[in-house]
Amino acid sequence: MTDIFDFDPRLLELAQQAEKKAAASFAELAENAEYNSAKVLKAFIDNRVSESCMKGTTGYGYGDIGRETLDAVYAQALGGEDAVVRHTFVNGTHALSTALFGVLRPGDEMLSLTGSPYDTMEEVIGIRGEKGRGSLTDFGVKYSQVELKADGTPDLDGIRANAAGKKVGYIQRSRGYSLRPSFRVDVIGEVIKAAREANPDIIIIVDNCYGEFVEKREPLAVGADLIVGSLIKNPGGGIASTGGYICGRKDLVELCADRLACIGAGKEVGCTLTQSREMFMGFFLAPTVVEAALKTSVFACALFESLGFRTFPSSTEKRTDIIASICLENEERLTAFCQGIQKGSPVDSFVSPEAWDMPGYESRVIMAAGAFTMGASIELSADAPIREPFAAWLQGGITYPSGKIGILTAAQELINKGLAKL
Repeated sequence: MTDIFDFDPRLLELAQQAEKKAAASFAELAENAEYNSAKVLKAFIDNRVSESCMKGTTGYGYGDIGRETLDAVYAQALGGEDAVVRHTFVNGTHALSTALFGVLRPGDEMLSLTGSPYDTMEEVIGIRGEKGRGSLTDFGVKYSQVELKADGTPDLDGIRANAAGKKVGYIQRSRGYSLRPSFRVDVIGEVIKAAREANPDIIIIVDNCYGEFVEKREPLAVGADLIVGSLIKNPGGGIASTGGYICGRKDLVELCADRLACIGAGKEVGCTLTQSREMFMGFFLAPTVVEAALKTSVFACALFESLGFRTFPSSTEKRTDIIASICLENEERLTAFCQGIQKGSPVDSFVSPEAWDMPGYESRVIMAAGAFTMGASIELSADAPIREPFAAWLQGGITYPSGKIGILTAAQELINKGLAKL
């Protein structure tokens, strides 16, 4: 590789050691990807995906066989009764907002079962931001949360004590901009069980972003009512240009579809334009693309651990999402890391990212993402708010070889600037 990229030979030696350390994890990830690929293929076969599904429609989109079939494929593969998969979801937060507004009504109560939600959800709920903009709290929905325990795990006793009378229990699977662990599906099952011990009728909505196909089961398998995610993350497979999904209980999916479109039309409308083919293809490729992203993540953690940095999770921990946090300790290292990721990207490698006031976030945010699809975090990217603990949240890598090179480029950038030592 030294004849192509100018990496320090000592760094490449550390990379070889990191891959040896990661070998057992890589084997487990490959087995998991094979299982999930079979699950997706079976859903394609059972739902008779055909060439006509890829054609797309315009206008109202009545009778769009591709749209209807894609919903059915998602529902089967993810373990739900129904799904609404649309390119008109602009991001994961939009899909989550649609689900919450679809299910909750004035006077209802929403309880976050896993502490504080992701930054961009705070304004949707009404925890932060200007009053009167149309948040859930503006519409009379009450909100509270059960804080996580000191070790970042769910407080099951606190959930049992607070779930009674709540309409929705909200779970964020991924870590967001925190160092708490992401929650494995079996842990999500424990959270749901605790909530239903106090409130058998509580509706469980899981923010599944970054988690699809990381494990063999999705949260619907352990009692969740709805799972929600973005197509420019895991399920889009690096192919989908935009979009999101809501999957789970049929009656709840229908409420969400009414919120996305309009009451009385719901899932029956919404043209697919030219998006159907890439949404089908992306979902088909997703399990192996997720495997590549996970291998990139494990490798990054193993390499940066050898350079003396803390990582969450560690390189040897089991994964439940594609995100890794690398603690870089100060703004200078954090900026250099993100700039290094950008330099190793296939698109816009010549751009040098800087922190800025990004809409929806409380702190300035730096983002490195030289991606084919803008903002696609299934592609190798790194971002972070400029605040303690100055950690880079790393995700993606649609192929492992390119992901590995991106990580090496970030490490070399730190070394070149005297911010890391071999």
